Amino acid sequence: MTDQSSADSLEGQLLIAMPNMMDGRFDHSVVYLCSHSEQGAMGLVLNQIARHLSLEDLLIQLNILNDETAIRLPTKIREMNVHKGGPVEVERGFVLHSDDFVIDRSTLPIADGICLTATLEILKAMAEGDGPEQAMLALGYSGWAPGQLESEIQANGWLTCPASRQLVFDPVYDDKWQRALLSIGIDPAMLFGDAGHA
Repeated sequence: MTDQSSADSLEGQLLIAMPNMMDGRFDHSVVYLCSHSEQGAMGLVLNQIARHLSLEDLLIQLNILNDETAIRLPTKIREMNVHKGGPVEVERGFVLHSDDFVIDRSTLPIADGICLTATLEILKAMAEGDGPEQAMLALGYSGWAPGQLESEIQANGWLTCPASRQLVFDPVYDDKWQRALLSIGIDPAMLFGDAGHA
């Protein structure tokens, strides 16, 4: 496959679920692609929230906070949503964040100043107010086997577009699907009942 290298460029981009998405777990979802290669793809859903779990509760469960230290939790962290990053390894946490915070041998730079860290150290730093300026925490991730994502895109399951840090880290999640489509000039109302093309 000679054009596999051009497909690799989807790393650091957004996937926008088409209305005809067959997998209900990705209905109207926007996924940030953290990796994409011949071995498959991995990403985090940006607009699905774990409504039953607050970040404060999670930090207490992980013994990063206790009742006493929870009082000192920075407001920005206290108000942060916990996202459902996808259906794979839903008990595992991933932090998508700005590149102003890096943990040696743990932080993976992705693209355009966006990094991924999946260790407790970043959550501890965030709880103490020393973490990255911009961050999004997700439980679980979305994964695709080799060639699977390409097939889903060819079958009009996904559109792709460049990712903006503003859209990735914006805490307002309920209209990210519409905003992602509008960022590439597509009126969401025009998609219903019509197949889209990437």
